[in-house]
Amino acid sequence: MNQATAAGAHAPADSGAFPSPGLLRVLVIDDSHTIRRSAELFLKQGGHDVLLAEDGFDALSKVLDYQPHLVFCDILMPRLDGYQTCAIIKGHARFAALPVVMLSSRDGVFDKARGRMVGSRDYLTKPFTKDQLLQAVRQLARPASGEF
Repeated sequence: MNQATAAGAHAPADSGAFPSPGLLRVLVIDDSHTIRRSAELFLKQGGHDVLLAEDGFDALSKVLDYQPHLVFCDILMPRLDGYQTCAIIKGHARFAALPVVMLSSRDGVFDKARGRMVGSRDYLTKPFTKDQLLQAVRQLARPASGEF
């Protein structure tokens, strides 16, 4: 790794190669400003590019425009809830392989099962720690090209 890369400079995100950790684009969808900002801080400390959306509608346009490598999606949101948002994302052929992690303050079996039914890969209970968030990124994030 050259010194410029070690200092935080990044190659273009569209280089086609498997992205280094700093080039992973992560979308965080949550109607809570506090949760969005906490996740943004943790993910940026982990060297990731972060996109924020405050609801499902906002998120859908960002998924199309920015093609994130991973999505964290709150379940309880106004207008379009997390289950609906995940189902729409996963229903689009271009994003069917995009990993989605559901976020919720509820830790019930039903909530986790429903998330799996709409295509989520994992489930994090809020409040989450920096380590939990970054571990999910390490486990699930892959290139946007769909080569899982």
